Amino acid sequence: MTMFRVLNYSGATPREISEVVNNLMNGKSNNTGTVTLNTGNATTTSLVDERISVDTKIILIPFSDAAEADSAPYGAFQDTTDQVAANTTTAYPMTLNTTDYSNGVYVSNSSRMNVRNYGIYNLQFSAQLVNTDSQIHDIDIWFRKNGTNIAGSNSRYSVPNSHGGVDGHLIAALNFFIELNANDYMEIMWATDDVAVSIQQLPTRTSPDTPATPSVIATMQYVAPSAYSNIYVSAQQQGQATITHFANSTADKTYAYILIG
Repeated sequence: MTMFRVLNYSGATPREISEVVNNLMNGKSNNTGTVTLNTGNATTTSLVDERISVDTKIILIPFSDAAEADSAPYGAFQDTTDQVAANTTTAYPMTLNTTDYSNGVYVSNSSRMNVRNYGIYNLQFSAQLVNTDSQIHDIDIWFRKNGTNIAGSNSRYSVPNSHGGVDGHLIAALNFFIELNANDYMEIMWATDDVAVSIQQLPTRTSPDTPATPSVIATMQYVAPSAYSNIYVSAQQQGQATITHFANSTADKTYAYILIG
């Protein structure tokens, strides 16, 4: 913490008094400091400062690039394999075998997008559909929360038939807002009326150079309530306070604090 001159309780010189008063007028007082959040998906961090009392008001402000940039949970995932249906009477979860970005949202069991924090999330996906049959076929895609279908979440896509020796292709894409508790998970489900329809990955190409096509791309992003309201002082006592925050796995997430009273 920065320490500006303080006055001796038994008395001070006019010069010392003038310096302290001028510093106060310029906003330089001894009521600030910094705290770095615990990692390892911790949801609380202790703030130790002898100036804290049970009545002190504590204001937290992002004070590092990590704290400013990493203000809310997110996850970005994809899959690099073909996903096929063995029959038309089974619902299959779309799998995700690659994590591009993850903070507070992660994949388990190959298909479950888990969240570590309560909130409303935006789940977005795109799936590369292919139809090898000479007839158009339909595929249904919907969402499950904690293993239970979400009412009213299904979409049906008609995948073009093969033509001129070329398979029919279609991109299925949409986004969905959902309220989740900490440790809830989401899955993207699909079923088809013909096993000729599948979810396909495609390798890179040349002439022209074209990136690989994942079979599925999915993202989960926290949208509400206010991200700032999710870092706050949840308890305090003489000389110490507890900061509650998003489950944190980001290093060097530092906040400046101001103590009032």
